[in-house]
Amino acid sequence: MIVSGERWYGLRTRTRFLPLRMIFLGLGTGLGSAMIADGVIEPMELAHLPYRKATFEDYVGIRGRKRLGMKKWRRTVADVVARLAAALEPEYVVLGGGNVKNLKELPPKCRAGDNANAFVGGFRLWEPADKPPVASAADFMNDRLQRLPTATPT
Repeated sequence: MIVSGERWYGLRTRTRFLPLRMIFLGLGTGLGSAMIADGVIEPMELAHLPYRKATFEDYVGIRGRKRLGMKKWRRTVADVVARLAAALEPEYVVLGGGNVKNLKELPPKCRAGDNANAFVGGFRLWEPADKPPVASAADFMNDRLQRLPTATPT
C-alpha cells in the first residue's frame, strides 16, 4: 500500500513530468520491493535473488544489520540499491520500512518514504474509480466523518 501512496505522492509533487519508473525497497525484517512502471504497480520478490553468499534479504534485512554491524550494513544497503537501480533503471528509488531510519545518508536518486503514504495508498485502493483521489490520510478521515449518520434522540 505504501507504493500506491508513494505513487500518489509522486503524482502530486512532480509538476513537470510523471515518473515512469519508481522502485520501492522496504528495509525491515527482510526486504520488500515493488516497482511502478508506466503507472502500474508491480510487486516484486527481489529479496530472494542471490547476492554474495546468500540473498539480498540476508544482507539488508534485520539479520544482516545484526550480523554485519551498522557501518557495514549501511555500505551494503548502498551497494544493493546501486545494483538494483542499475538493473531496473528507475527514475528514483523510495526507501521505506523500519530500518531506513538507521541510514545516515541516502544513496543517490533515493528518498525516504513516508509511512503516512501507506495510509493514503490503502485508502486509494478502496476508492471508486469515479471519485476524486484522496490527497492525505486526514482528508480521508474527514470525508468519512462527514458521512457518519447523525444520532437521533430516542
